[in-house]
Amino acid sequence: MKVDVAALEQYVGYRDRKYIAPAKAGERADEMETFKKDGQTARAAFSVLAKMIESELEHFTMQKISGWMNQGQMGRPLFFCYFNHEDTSRLDPTFAIRLLTIDGVLGISVEVSFIERGVVPETVARQNCVLDVPVSDGMYYFVQKDGDNQRVEGTEENRIRLLEQRASGSFRKVLVKIDIPDLGRFDSDKELVSEIMTGFRVLNPYYEATRNN
Repeated sequence: MKVDVAALEQYVGYRDRKYIAPAKAGERADEMETFKKDGQTARAAFSVLAKMIESELEHFTMQKISGWMNQGQMGRPLFFCYFNHEDTSRLDPTFAIRLLTIDGVLGISVEVSFIERGVVPETVARQNCVLDVPVSDGMYYFVQKDGDNQRVEGTEENRIRLLEQRASGSFRKVLVKIDIPDLGRFDSDKELVSEIMTGFRVLNPYYEATRNN
């Protein structure tokens, strides 16, 4: 089955729009039916991609894909999925993929992360061990501080600065990520999955650093 990139791109337009159950939407019932259908179609398209990645990741299992709306019933088109190693628990760091927009165009990021609803202080400390690994080409840091997220270029200078901030407790956590822009530019699903797998290989030393601490 081919990844329906067009369905993913279309659903981006629903971001942060309020969904109302059609039975309660009155004259907007048809609009909400379309909203729901487009959300379900986009989520299914992302699921196809995640399953393709799972088939390439030995000893990893994909977790539940994020919903097409959040608990506040707002459209959530930037889907994500975690991949857990078979020998780890929900409290261990993991690989993840996330849709995102890059210069207004739909792309995807790969990252070393952890499942937020399973977080404990020890997990955050292990997550931040990504800073113990020298920078690699193409990666960047995603730093969470006081509820805000900041992208930090992956340079040795920035890594040393973040290590100092880690020691002083200046931020909550830091992820390592690689962006893959413009999903529509790939001629085949095989090319897209190959690019994502390359990203996982680049990030593997960071994953191992979090896993072994």
